[in-house]
This record gives sequence, C-alpha cells and structure tokens, in this order.
Amino acid sequence: MFAVYNNGSVKFRSTSDNLYELHNVDKSAQSRHKPDDDMYHAFGNFLEQKNKNKDEAIDAYKKVANMDKNTVIYHVSEIMSKNCITVDSNSTIIETYHILKENQVNQIPIVSVEDTIIGMIDKKIILNLLLDDFENGKKILNKRLNEINIPEVITTDPISDIRRVAKVMITCKTDAIPVVNQKNKLVGIVSKTDIINAVSHLPDFNLWA
Repeated sequence: MFAVYNNGSVKFRSTSDNLYELHNVDKSAQSRHKPDDDMYHAFGNFLEQKNKNKDEAIDAYKKVANMDKNTVIYHVSEIMSKNCITVDSNSTIIETYHILKENQVNQIPIVSVEDTIIGMIDKKIILNLLLDDFENGKKILNKRLNEINIPEVITTDPISDIRRVAKVMITCKTDAIPVVNQKNKLVGIVSKTDIINAVSHLPDFNLWA
C-alpha cells in the first residue's frame, strides 16, 4: 500500500496501480506475480495475528499469487533503514543544507515534532529556491521548512512487498521512499541502495519472482 503526503496531510492512499494513474505515468513491465497491493496488505495483517499459523498463511498467499512455493517473501520492514536521518519542519533551509552535507546524503525526510511525515527535501530543492529569488539568498536560507512549499512525497507501509516498492521507485523516478505506519509516523526509509543490498546479501530474494 502506498500514500502521497502533501505538507503532512494524506492526499492519496491506495495501490501502486492507482498511484501510477495519479502521477500520470506509464506502468513498468508487469512482473510475474499478479496480486495487487490490497492483497499484500491483507496478507501482512493476516501474519500479524498471533493465533494464525505463519507457514500456512504464506503457502496460501503463494498459491493465490501464482508464486513458486520456494519463493521467499520479503517486506520493506526487513530491509529498510530504521534509524534514518530526519530534519524537523521548524529547521531553517541553511540548517537542512548542513545536515545533508555533513551526513553525505542526497535527501532526507521532513517530520513534525510528533514524527509525522511532512515531505522530503534535497539539495536540488534548496538550489531551486535560491535561483527563484537569488537577490534575497540570505533571507531564503533563513526561512523555516514549514514556510516553504514542499513537494508531495510518496510513502509506503512496512508490510509492502519489496518488489512493489522497487517498481514504484523505477516508474516514479525516485531514489528513496519513506516508510510510514498507520498512524502516519515515520518508521524508516527504503532506498535503491537498500534494495541492491538485499539482492546481494539475501540468497533467497529475487526481484522477479
């Protein structure tokens, strides 16, 4: 399941298919498995019920999904970076720039004081703000993040299948997706690097299963 946040408010929450329609982009090539994100979400909830047999649940899911019984299912929560760097929405643009530079990251999530996701910011956004009003560069740099227009951000939930997230990253041309729970709290971030590491280090993981 995916969501789009606009300055802390949920604008959209649905499957990846509907996400593609929202962003008016072409779908990438269909993967071999057929189930949509609602099925993945229901499956995740099913596994969370303590009285259910996990092995039986997985076997039932693979049967419906037309997946080989030997295929191992991995959720985003298993590969995401849990201790991700964030910036508070009250921070200034110059403070945010220094955080990006010091931690050598391309982009970081913006969160409220309650850890609710607000958006994502990178050096390109900061540069565009300066170019739009170059004569007032110092004033721009001292603005707080909650005073500027932050682009919408696509998020995913912890039980999303990694294959679905990888497909959204490619189609929507994004390098990282914040992971948000049902309370809109940021619980991690998954990047292309995380997915590449999963492919490299998890012997049973296959993006095209």
